[in-house]
Amino acid sequence: MSKSRIAILSCAAALAAFTTSAATADSHEDNTSVTISPPVAEKREHTYTHHGITISDPYDWLYDKSYPEVNDENVLDYVRAENTYFEAQMEPQGELIETLFTEMRGRIKEDDSTVPQRMGEYLYWSEFEEGAQYRKHYRKPAGAADSAEPVLILDENALAEGQEYFRLGALSISQNGRLMAYSTDVSGAERYTARIMDLQTGELLTDEIPNLRSGLTWVASDTALVYGPSSENWRTLEARLHVLGTPVEDDVVLYKEEDESFGVGAALSAQEDYLVIATGDNETSEVRFVSAADPTAPLTLVKPRRQGVEYSIDIREGEMFVWTNDDHINFRLAKASLDAPGTWQTEIAGSDEFYLTDFDLYEGFFVTEGRLNGLDQVQIRRYDNPTAIQPITFPEASYDAGLSNNPEYDQTVLRLSYESMVTPDSVYDYDVAAASLALLKQQEIPSGYDASLYTTQRTQIEARDGTMVPVSIVMRKDRAEILAAQGIEGPGPLHLYAYGAYGYAVPPGFSTTRLSLVDRGFAYAIAHIRGGDDLGRRWYLQGKMFERTNTFNDFIDAGRGLIAQGFTAEGMVTASGGSAGGELMGAIVNQDPVQYGAIVAHVPFVDVLNTMLNAELPLTPGEWQEWGNPIESKEAFAYILSYSPYDQVSAQAYPPMMVTAGLNDPRVTYWEPAKWVALLRDVKTDDNVLLLKTNMGAGHGGQSGRWNSLRETAEEYAFILWQMGMAEKSE
Repeated sequence: MSKSRIAILSCAAALAAFTTSAATADSHEDNTSVTISPPVAEKREHTYTHHGITISDPYDWLYDKSYPEVNDENVLDYVRAENTYFEAQMEPQGELIETLFTEMRGRIKEDDSTVPQRMGEYLYWSEFEEGAQYRKHYRKPAGAADSAEPVLILDENALAEGQEYFRLGALSISQNGRLMAYSTDVSGAERYTARIMDLQTGELLTDEIPNLRSGLTWVASDTALVYGPSSENWRTLEARLHVLGTPVEDDVVLYKEEDESFGVGAALSAQEDYLVIATGDNETSEVRFVSAADPTAPLTLVKPRRQGVEYSIDIREGEMFVWTNDDHINFRLAKASLDAPGTWQTEIAGSDEFYLTDFDLYEGFFVTEGRLNGLDQVQIRRYDNPTAIQPITFPEASYDAGLSNNPEYDQTVLRLSYESMVTPDSVYDYDVAAASLALLKQQEIPSGYDASLYTTQRTQIEARDGTMVPVSIVMRKDRAEILAAQGIEGPGPLHLYAYGAYGYAVPPGFSTTRLSLVDRGFAYAIAHIRGGDDLGRRWYLQGKMFERTNTFNDFIDAGRGLIAQGFTAEGMVTASGGSAGGELMGAIVNQDPVQYGAIVAHVPFVDVLNTMLNAELPLTPGEWQEWGNPIESKEAFAYILSYSPYDQVSAQAYPPMMVTAGLNDPRVTYWEPAKWVALLRDVKTDDNVLLLKTNMGAGHGGQSGRWNSLRETAEEYAFILWQMGMAEKSE
């Protein structure tokens, strides 16, 4: 990515307090039953009216109005009761969870490291030690012999010691290599604290920047840092300058955004001589720049914002390059002078076939990235002939590939990443002059992996409106024999995954955890549904705002198409998604519950209408361009109401479901999944298990640490196997 691309009672007593139903929670199929009643949340009268429409919301009380503090004991009691119920239901699957965790861990090289990469006078890399949850970061002089002793510059394990949650945010080395700025989050709330270390002495400077939201950029000859503070509502509306050795209260605001739906970020240009400050929402951009040596000088505006026009810039040798969708939906690349930065001359025209997603500038060439027919493209181009392409070709028909870490402007060998659904993560160097690829490292699977045992394919399935939706599938070649050995007749189970929002294309990449389903006879499919930009920018636009339901329809129809093609059968499809993908899970089970044998919804964005009506929540103003503004628009209100999973729950049978949440999550607040589960318990007509697990000390991404995270995946897969009647056969 270009440097300028900017783109959170005791359990038993609580359970008793909230259990008013005598219903017994039975497992799916005829596996182990656990006779403990689920919590039943109290219904409290609450209504609201917008645009003449009145909505009843009896579980509104689960939204603690003191948020981000959550201290309402009634709320906490209910959440704890759900956790107790989750633990009781999953306890009989403990042996299976441990089996899955052990085999997943066995596929991970515990003492693994990244491939060293040069930046300035040093080589940098990170390592996991055997058994460690977090990384250690190292460097050594670039000219040193292989026997030179590495220098440990940051130990995440030491920083995480004693913390329930830990995540490293930004890590930024000064241009002279002397100082390192880094930020950490110890709650999952995505409010980071930055510190600065002198790498020559190993000592921390007295500087401490709290409440950090975005990255750390060195300017002014390494005497100052530019960062984005978090507002009270988790919005990044400023770019601030912190001069080393001065009080943080004296930090200078370089730019302040007045539109709360926009977010601000900063980065350096290709030659690190300009500071680029960008602001924007999901569809509109505005960029300014200033000399990195004099960051408090007046900013130069590139071009004023215009609704629906996105652009980003980079600067090389006094010329500006601009990536923009101003005259083509799939973006073009233009150039401008620094004296007239808003006058753009096309270098690479927009194309209906090629979707231009990014560009990077280097001394002797530049790189464009994009997709052609949904497949990743990495192209070398020359400044004197930008339309001539030197493509980097890859060996498989479906894959995930792109530029990796290339920090030097005078790069002559490009670091690339590559993987497919059957090929493990691979690191290549591409020699631009020789046009040759060299494999540096491929992900090692200690417990063993034979790619020849698996097959992958890409199929197209017709959605209800005639649109052809791509689906990537991986499974064992001997799948039929595996299923027969377990006494399973017919096509067997299939797990379907998607995200479908914000223009994020789920890549057909490799997963070691996925093998735990595939090796048991599952087919695993990724549906490249609208809402992502898999097939270009239009593909994304056809899944947002007033076309949002295309996303849900594509997923349902993809599953139905896979059933029709014989990959699986009705009731044998399992599905999962997180965040906006969790919203997807909520919508599909409302619309076509009989298709699915089990659903896992991680931190699901299911209370869409209420969240989009609450302008005080962290991300709401910035999300109106994605979902619509129901406060101002009756049409948006009615459309969101028509699909919002929480608002569309009905008295019908639902498949078994496992739902997760994070108490400290600023992105999808904990009460969305809590309210959804409470309502489902009240109105659903089936006896299928419904579980809610809330991480009490984590945020949007679940538990931190590679083993903690892996165990949560093992829980998810154990739930799926249990509900598909395959738990005992898996032990």
